[in-house]
Amino acid sequence: MSTITEIVDVGVDVTTAYNQWTQFETFPQFMENVERVDQVDPTRTHWTISVGGTTREFDATITEQHPDERIAWRSDDGPRHAGVVTFHRLDDRTTRVTAQLEIDPEGFVENVADKLGVLDRRTKGDMARFKEFIESRDGTETGAWRGSVDRPAQR
Repeated sequence: MSTITEIVDVGVDVTTAYNQWTQFETFPQFMENVERVDQVDPTRTHWTISVGGTTREFDATITEQHPDERIAWRSDDGPRHAGVVTFHRLDDRTTRVTAQLEIDPEGFVENVADKLGVLDRRTKGDMARFKEFIESRDGTETGAWRGSVDRPAQR
């Protein structure tokens, strides 16, 4: 399992940055290899990605979500991964967005890509494109979901 952490400061307030990140359907506009994300219900998403000419689909569950603070998830099937994106107010017009991903590459190609740093670079590029995407919208998000999802109780 590999851990990837990427940080980007975006020129919008924390609420705008957070609200945009809740709009999973827009991810293909700034995430490389993401073809489609469907919000199945408030805590479940269905992803279609294309990697190396191969299309894969998987489901993911939001395991924790608190407005203007964090969104955490884990995959339910397909490529094993989990992560959290946190939002930190730096000032009235600047937010630090931190993505931390835990990825368990499947198969030879994904393991080689991981070892060569391809996944790190892809995440860095996705975060840079998120910055460009949200900043180009003149301080407005495409939508928002302000509900909370509490972390499951530990057993």
